[in-house]
Amino acid sequence: MHSPASVSDSIATALEQFLDRMRDEAAEYGPDGRRFIESAAATLSGGKRLRARFCHAGWSAVARASERSLIEPEALWRLCAALEVFQAAALVHDDLIDNSDTRRGRPAAHRALEAEHRDAGWSGDAAAFGRSAAVLVGDLLVAWSDDLLEDALRGLPNAPAVRAEYARMRRDVTTGQFLDIAEESAWSVNPLDEHAERALRVISFKSARYSVAQPLRLGAVLAGADAEQLSALDDFGMPLGMAFQLRDDVLGVFGDTALTGKPSGDDLREGKRTVLIAFTRERLTASARVVLDEMLGDDLLDDAQIAALQATVRDSGALDRVETLIGDYARTADRSLIGARLDNAAVGELRELARAATTRVA
Repeated sequence: MHSPASVSDSIATALEQFLDRMRDEAAEYGPDGRRFIESAAATLSGGKRLRARFCHAGWSAVARASERSLIEPEALWRLCAALEVFQAAALVHDDLIDNSDTRRGRPAAHRALEAEHRDAGWSGDAAAFGRSAAVLVGDLLVAWSDDLLEDALRGLPNAPAVRAEYARMRRDVTTGQFLDIAEESAWSVNPLDEHAERALRVISFKSARYSVAQPLRLGAVLAGADAEQLSALDDFGMPLGMAFQLRDDVLGVFGDTALTGKPSGDDLREGKRTVLIAFTRERLTASARVVLDEMLGDDLLDDAQIAALQATVRDSGALDRVETLIGDYARTADRSLIGARLDNAAVGELRELARAATTRVA
């Protein structure tokens, strides 16, 4: 069984091999094209590789249970790398949509591209260039993800099944991202008692499936999982994915900048209509809701205003309710592994990943 560090190293190797190929091709694009390639490559550094690690764990749970294979094939590492590249694409577009300045403690892609424009002394609007170029960086990363997927599947008999799972993942996360931005506008015309349900739907499609359940399925399908094994992994992956995103929502409001790499209260400035906010609004008076709604989404909120909003969320009981929900989802996921026809060592890895996903700080 690979350690988390060795899994990350193997994924990093697959990524570097692919990026070396892309850099070799970049010469014909000229210096600006090469910088574009490097801008895309730069988005792939950092992160915890959770999605790739879930994919690896899904493969291990099935392949080792049947003793079909004890050594990870190169196809698995390329599939894991494809997930990492797709995640980078999603983050580039997400930061652009949210107008975020930072990612993992560094400038977000559109801000880095804006700075390159300005530093080069080019004419025109540097910020507009950064936004436009970031759209294309995200698109290039999606293309690279497809390239890595096809590299992984070349010649494999179960390639169509893996390809179908990957395609469903892409559709779900793209639609989930739309539901997320739609909710930032649609909340005002929907009944108060539907807000939490709508926020949970966003979580399901934007994150729960894509972050946990679908990477597990991808690895398992690559390993030749049967319906019973896939069902067991789904029963684990979906509730854990919900807990994962709820934890992310808590960090978006209460996270420590030094640990998360993003400003504290960033989700409040962006006006995210999360379960945390839905629960808060349920417990406020009508006048207090008006004040909350007026402040949410104001990107000029200062530290004192952020602290006041954090206190409102905490005092409403919403934080405690979300923490309880996270615990309930995590326990449901853990119980689903009892008696599952999966490799015992891999089940231990899944439980360790579950702890990392629901207690993480970045």
